[in-house]
Amino acid sequence: MLHVLRQYTPVRMDQFLGLDSYYSVSFVFAVALFAGLVKGIVGFAMPTILISGLTLVLAPEQALAALIVPTLVTNGWQALRQGINSAIKTVVQFRLFLACGLVMLVLSAQLVRVLDTRILYGLIGGPVALFAGLQMVGWHPKLAHRSARIEAAVGCFAGFIGGMSGIWGPPTVGYLTAIGTPKQEQMRAQGVIYGLAAVALAGSHIQTGVFRIDSLPLTLTILPFALGGVWLGFRVQDRIPQVAFRFVTLVVLALAGLNLLRRALIG
Repeated sequence: MLHVLRQYTPVRMDQFLGLDSYYSVSFVFAVALFAGLVKGIVGFAMPTILISGLTLVLAPEQALAALIVPTLVTNGWQALRQGINSAIKTVVQFRLFLACGLVMLVLSAQLVRVLDTRILYGLIGGPVALFAGLQMVGWHPKLAHRSARIEAAVGCFAGFIGGMSGIWGPPTVGYLTAIGTPKQEQMRAQGVIYGLAAVALAGSHIQTGVFRIDSLPLTLTILPFALGGVWLGFRVQDRIPQVAFRFVTLVVLALAGLNLLRRALIG
């Protein structure tokens, strides 16, 4: 018995989570908390911040797997804040966007294992940085009326980049802003769209092998930090002017996008 105990070596927390040190663990928790905070304030950007931050200490596939459960749970919370009936109404209202986005998401998820890492960074970072930069300099596109073609195109694009990266916020937010969606409705729409996309993303990456049993420890461990951040963000959203925090979020998105572009260019 003593011989067995001497041979037993406890598994360290960082090793259990697939990280190389306790510093990496602390960093990942901080990123999840901050991503949740930003999401609670403006309704999006959690996957963008998570993938940008986690890829500093994890391989892209590991980072993508890690964000799946927090994204799914927090979007469900956001979508249902006004009740199930409101969420169903939003699903019906944006059914074309959802259908196109989900189809493209499932298809593009198959590219994760065959696409070069630098190309993936560029495909994510470019649209994120461009979207945030244009918004900060005052570009706020407006559509006179909803167009089925535009809605389908934006849905396809959002689904395409979402399947490979878990990021579908920027094009979705741009479209909702362009059609003049009221704030509360926009927050709910984002929760519904991202929540259903997260379900499809999880299913797709179970099939591709990106999301496996050994992905669960990290994704489940960071979930409470993401939820705590969202809770704080919801509280802040009720008290602080939205415009100021939206600008801060756009700055963060721009920096995250530029960081991914840097990694695409120089590794």
